Formats: sequence, structure tokens, C-alpha cells
Amino acid sequence: MNEEDYLQEVSKMDRPIAGMSLTNNPDNPAPYEQPPQFVNVHEASLYLWDYLTEDEQRYEALMMGISKGVPVMTIVEVILFEHFQDGMWNPDLMLMLAEPLAYMLIALAERLDLDIKIDNEEEEGDVFGANMQEDMMNKMRTVAQTGETTGVITPDMKEKMQELPEISLLEKPQEEEAPTPENPSLMAQPTG
Repeated sequence: MNEEDYLQEVSKMDRPIAGMSLTNNPDNPAPYEQPPQFVNVHEASLYLWDYLTEDEQRYEALMMGISKGVPVMTIVEVILFEHFQDGMWNPDLMLMLAEPLAYMLIALAERLDLDIKIDNEEEEGDVFGANMQEDMMNKMRTVAQTGETTGVITPDMKEKMQELPEISLLEKPQEEEAPTPENPSLMAQPTG
């Protein structure tokens, strides 16, 4: 493919024009273009703890993911980036929250005696494209093995952790009802 064909092919791609974000209506900015709701690690960490533990379905889903081998740092990235897009914090605070959030997830998983995977082997120590310090990653692995999370998990958090429901991740999922004429299968051939 010559350069001219390549440029024509690239120009057909459906993507924003360079600088297009500078022409957005300033009266209607995206959430991440506004001042963040949190500006310090402590307040944001308390918010994240509530986020992890207040909704029982979310808590169970997170623990189920960890029990199935989803790396803690993958979950950390998803949660932090989602909240960044919602305007909760800026990118700098997002990176600073990676370690405390990882320790919170490790503590919650340790409470249920789950096998904890910290990160992917091929992306070892990589969070949001930034390489985390090796000693910090080793510390997280040690915490995952020993369960000692002092300094991150406050006494209030430990108290709330004791109040969390005991969930069994080994329970068989509820079986769906068999299709009936009143409630046909979504995969069934349409009638009429």
C-alpha cells in the first residue's frame, strides 16, 4: 500500500478530528472536564471503601471475579477509570488510589480465604500503562499471602468488614426457569 492509499484509508476511519474537543460547548462539559469531586487520597479512599462494600451485589461480583482468577490490579484499573470518567478524580489522584484500592480488595478477598492474583504475568506491575515500583508489587503479593493490611485498612473499615455478609462463592448459580408458552425462550422461533 502506497502512502496516498494509506492516507485515504485513514481518512475514512470514523474518529474525531484532531482538536475537535476544543470546539465542544463549554456550557456542557464532560464530567472529567470539570473540577473533580475528590482531591485527596484519604477522602477518595473512604469513598472507595463504601463503593466496594455498600452494595451487596457489587461486593459479591467483585469477590466472585477474584475467586475466578481475575487479577486485583485489573479490577483496580476498571473501578478507578470508570470513576475518573464520572468526574470523581483527576488522573493524578487516580494513579495514587491504585495502591489503597488494591489493598482494600485484597483485605476483602482475604476475609473469604480466596486465592488472590495480583496482576497478569505478561503485564507485571503495569497499571494504566505506568510501571508500578517492583517493591510495591512485592509488598502487595506478601499482603495477599499473609493478610496483613495494617496502615491501609482503618479500624472503622475492619469493623465494617465484620458486618459484611458471609457469601459462599461455591454455591451453584440459580437455574433459570424452563421456557413455557407464557414465558418463551429468547432463542425460540417467533410465532405468528
